[in-house]
Amino acid sequence: MATLTLPRTIARSTTAALLAGIAAGGLAIRLYAIGAKSLWIDESFSIWMATQPLGALWGYTVQLDQHPPLYYTLLHAWLALGDSEAVARGFSALWGVLTLPLIYLIGRRIGGQALGLLAALILAVSPLHISFAQDARMYTMLAFFAGMAILCMLHLLDTERPDPLAPIGAGDRAATAGGGGSTDRRIAAPRGWWVGFVLFTTLTMLGHNTAIFFPIAVALFIAGAIGLPALLRARGERSLANLWRWAIGLGAALLLWLPWLPSFLVQSRRVYGEFWIQPPTSQTVLEHWRDVGSAFGPGGQYLVPLVLCFAGFGLLGAWRLRRQPAVVALLLLLILVPFAGELLVSVRRPIFYTRTLIWTTLPFYVLLAAGLLQLRARPLIGAAVLALLALNANSLYGYFRYYEPEDWRGTARYVASQAQPGDLLLFNAGWMQIPFDYYYRRGGPPAEEHGLPADLFDRGILEPKMTTADTARLGELIAGHRRVWLLYSHNWYTDPQTIIPPYLNTALGPPSVRDFNGIKVFLYER
Repeated sequence: MATLTLPRTIARSTTAALLAGIAAGGLAIRLYAIGAKSLWIDESFSIWMATQPLGALWGYTVQLDQHPPLYYTLLHAWLALGDSEAVARGFSALWGVLTLPLIYLIGRRIGGQALGLLAALILAVSPLHISFAQDARMYTMLAFFAGMAILCMLHLLDTERPDPLAPIGAGDRAATAGGGGSTDRRIAAPRGWWVGFVLFTTLTMLGHNTAIFFPIAVALFIAGAIGLPALLRARGERSLANLWRWAIGLGAALLLWLPWLPSFLVQSRRVYGEFWIQPPTSQTVLEHWRDVGSAFGPGGQYLVPLVLCFAGFGLLGAWRLRRQPAVVALLLLLILVPFAGELLVSVRRPIFYTRTLIWTTLPFYVLLAAGLLQLRARPLIGAAVLALLALNANSLYGYFRYYEPEDWRGTARYVASQAQPGDLLLFNAGWMQIPFDYYYRRGGPPAEEHGLPADLFDRGILEPKMTTADTARLGELIAGHRRVWLLYSHNWYTDPQTIIPPYLNTALGPPSVRDFNGIKVFLYER
């Protein structure tokens, strides 16, 4: 690798400068226009939750949400800086930027400085990570915690390395080449790495409920890469002791997570009963792998070739690292076990969703970087990296130029400009009041607001569905009002029978309609 052929002092200073440049560029992209897009409904819910007193926050999390309270609790402290779009999203951007030097350390630990720098560059320009660094949700935090756990595991796999900049296994290979004897001659891992492994594995599981697949992947790795060889080796006592240490470490992480288990079961039971995610199809699976490589990228006829290209470079990376079978096994298990696990669960209750698998992109980007380096010839490596940068630049243009899930800012401004005293504002789901009020409170006149079929949280669930039995309450609400607004969004889930607009059309006459991104605004006037 080029950096390793330079004198050590130059190599290290050059590497530091390159990493600083990558981190600065990644920060700039993540902060660019970070407050320009309107909040969408999940982001506004994050801010609403984080502004509650901590006791209420923790209670609402179990009663209404599907996520652990860790992110909301940390965001609660962060919002002391303010609750604007840019400030709230800045918390996600912070985690995203911290992950850049982290993946460099992971890559360097596995394959040296060049691999670390290239993995950091891939992450820095990843449209998937950039979009979630501008999203007031927990996903970049989740990726950081998982990355820290992975880094700790890599240090625990091999701690006897004469050169801290050499890849994993260098100490063993040097000892073998020099006739130094058994490769089992390793110093004990510093306790800090064991503490880090336990702590960040726990935090990963507390970052998102689907991250339960992280310890499952780790357990499979321990059983296959550490346990099986320990049972087969003649000198099994030391190997069994190593297996015992790994088992204790993973068990300690699960023990720390255990207090959350009752709430996890409550939330899981609610998700199992009904949830909005649609069953995965071959198309959504292909789009997942496209998004892992370049979210918002080309689809259609380009989708399959693009996915095959990413998969090919990932496999090429695994081939490059083949002399480190334990590392390759760890990276592949961390990528494939959560992917397969979510697909398997989705047979009964769909949960497969790319954002929940964002942490699996870290080992994938390391393999992708290794695959690019396996091209060996610098012109080929440079051309492949430039092609990836061009692809991601095009994808990022689409993200910054066109992507906005829901325009609650424009909706609230429009209603505020047209509202009159005595108006009634109806929402086809009570929880839509949260993003609307976030903007409406900044300049809209006082108005009576109600959710359908029930006001916010009145039924103890976040997303109740409208039924014909609920039209009686709707009739009572509109009685005596000359002007009635209906804000209609997510209706495929909350008003699946399309009950509300026809009922209001019959009772109040035809409305004027205004379309916003993801939202329809109906104004009925008697």
